[in-house]
Amino acid sequence: MSGVVLHWFLPTNGDSRSDLSLGNAVGAAGSRVTQAGAHRAPDIAYIGQIARSAEQLGFRAALTPTSSWCEDAWIITAGLTQVTERFQFLVAFRPGLQSPLLAAQMAATCQRISGGRLLLNVVTGGDDVEQRRFGDFLDKRARYRRAAEFLHVVRELWSGDPVDFHGEYLQVEGAQLVAPPQWPDIYLGGSSPEGIDVAARYADVYLTWGEPPAQVAEKLAAARDAAARVGRELRFGIRLHIITRDSAEEAWAEADRLLAGLGDDQIKKSQAIQRASQSEGQRRMTALHGGRTEELEVSPNLWAGIGLVRGGAGTALVGSHEEVADRIEEYHELGIDEFVLSGYPHLEEAYRVGEGVRPVLAQRGLLDRAVDLRPEPLPAGR
Repeated sequence: MSGVVLHWFLPTNGDSRSDLSLGNAVGAAGSRVTQAGAHRAPDIAYIGQIARSAEQLGFRAALTPTSSWCEDAWIITAGLTQVTERFQFLVAFRPGLQSPLLAAQMAATCQRISGGRLLLNVVTGGDDVEQRRFGDFLDKRARYRRAAEFLHVVRELWSGDPVDFHGEYLQVEGAQLVAPPQWPDIYLGGSSPEGIDVAARYADVYLTWGEPPAQVAEKLAAARDAAARVGRELRFGIRLHIITRDSAEEAWAEADRLLAGLGDDQIKKSQAIQRASQSEGQRRMTALHGGRTEELEVSPNLWAGIGLVRGGAGTALVGSHEEVADRIEEYHELGIDEFVLSGYPHLEEAYRVGEGVRPVLAQRGLLDRAVDLRPEPLPAGR
């Protein structure tokens, strides 16, 4: 088993100390910070500040999300590569909204201008409303079949040889990627059998949202078995929010503060949208809290309160730095190496994780030194 790798998140539809709905990518109603004030607009200066801080704090990469409320992930990432040095970017994109060759060209160009710092998060799309905004009218199962064709072609293109492919949804003739650079690892999540099958065949890292460890273990076992059936092995990652403080009391007080800011009407509206989603992962997230505002600690230190108003990743690890490290270690023992983390607001919380949790993981010998970006401390007296 490899060591723990910490990633962060870039809030490209805005950031806040209190609005937990920011980051939602489900349904017809989303939110976007468009001007300064109580919340923070996702301008390049602020998002760049988060990226540079995460790099300095020892995170390996950051997820750049995709939705109709976000800045375009490709373009903002290209800008951010110019204000960071070693930091990697996990760019979320939707296959089917562009041709495989065009996506491969974009990825190759990004690899060249960044010095090989691109990672790819393939989002097949679990919500019909959001997909139709982009002109995509396939249903969920068809989107997974198309994603499989897309990733098959992209992997073939990376050989540098001409590719001919005639599938159910995609066709290319003589497609060729000239001088392919370093391969950008593919990250793909999906809780349905179709999602697990596509990940098993074409992903490098299978991602899960932050469910209780026993449920996560079941999903990882299913993904391992599916990959073994096609002669492959997967790495594993998890997407979680973090509320970490010097003491557990402080951390839970912060969770209570965030919960107190959620209105009943806001929760009711968000839950209706989540229930309409076709995503199996979203269904599992919603089932953890069922729209209730009580009993939200669904597993030790795992809080489902964020999912009351935010579609997608809806759970947070809450506790002291040591307790949060305990939970990360518990997931790591299941086989998860990569942790895509976030917290409101993302600048300040990056420091809390980087300066609070990360040193505990380092002391336990859990960090993967091969991707640890922080310099070694000078010996005493130097």
